[in-house]
Amino acid sequence: MSKVLIIGAGGVGGVVAHKCAQATGEITAITLASRTESKCRAIAEQIEFPVATAQVNADNVPELIELIEREKPTLVINVALPYQDLTIMDACLATGVDYLDTANYEPLDTAKFEYSWQWAYQERFKEKGLMALLGSGFDPGVTNVYTALAAKNYLDEVHEIDIIDANAGNHGQPFATNFNPEINIREVTAPCRHWENGQWVETAPLATKQSFDFPEGIGPMNIYRMYHEEMESLVKHIPTIKKAQFWMTFSDNYLKHLEVLQNVGMTRIDEVEFNGQKIVPLQFLKAVLPDPGSLGPLTKGRTCIGVIARGIKDGKRKQVYIYNICDHEACYREVKSQAISYTTGVPAVVGAIMMLTGKWRGEGVFNMEQFDPEPFLEKLGSMGLPTVVVEGGEWAELT
Repeated sequence: MSKVLIIGAGGVGGVVAHKCAQATGEITAITLASRTESKCRAIAEQIEFPVATAQVNADNVPELIELIEREKPTLVINVALPYQDLTIMDACLATGVDYLDTANYEPLDTAKFEYSWQWAYQERFKEKGLMALLGSGFDPGVTNVYTALAAKNYLDEVHEIDIIDANAGNHGQPFATNFNPEINIREVTAPCRHWENGQWVETAPLATKQSFDFPEGIGPMNIYRMYHEEMESLVKHIPTIKKAQFWMTFSDNYLKHLEVLQNVGMTRIDEVEFNGQKIVPLQFLKAVLPDPGSLGPLTKGRTCIGVIARGIKDGKRKQVYIYNICDHEACYREVKSQAISYTTGVPAVVGAIMMLTGKWRGEGVFNMEQFDPEPFLEKLGSMGLPTVVVEGGEWAELT
């Protein structure tokens, strides 16, 4: 039996449940749990394979332990909020169960993304003979694997990476985020950091702008440099990297709305008093913005997420661009989700399959680039996210 317990019933949780149900050769039983069990039941009703549901508060370690002991999964797939990573890891340690997530921990009161809190679990997981796989989404996740593929097959030394994420889709709403609004806005408004010559260089959020010509007819779009957690693990595990940057597309409309919301204080993450109650403005904003899950039937267009890696091959400078393109409407037809959730949820399931089948195995806490990229990418392609590799071409250096 390879039973998985999925914690989180948002857009990504729905994709993970659907894709686990398709992987019956590797996954034999599924339980989907969330703070609101009705969300789990609504997802389960969409799936022909039997999906059990449960209610759990992922902030509460005893509740998590009770759920895991009752369900007895082989693996816990955490697609809840990043604030809940540590409580779920604690519960996995207490119950002797492997762990996987798609985004690194961040504290509720500080928009700070780093792996230090989860890397600190290394010895505890190792002593228990357990495995924790961190960041098995797309970015982080597949982008880490793309970088590992470049290092394995295309470059003798990787010197520079540019991770470039484009959502070339349109949902027609005045302002909405494609995943959890609270997490999205915290991420986008955090100070930018990139790696250069052995240190982190900090700049203002979204202050550096470029134009990038995306492949397969998507065409040129504005990209903005920001911090993203996969750079932290990549420069640790691939120490030849001298420069690492992360870029994402944003429409002028999105940026204008975000500027106004920041200016009036609606992106604050500290408490304010309103009518005798303490509220966090960003959490209130999340409540009034469109639910990302509602955007699935509205969104058209494609995403393009990839890595440009530059370095040395056979003594000469070389570049390779590794990417995936995903269609929003095709995702909705398959799993009732837009491509943002799809490109996070599918890699989570593929990472789970790598662990359950023993193709990726270890004791302790791991990032994606520490394992052989090829079996992961082979499975990822068969599950709906094929990889494209373009060697050489015009030198697309971003500064």
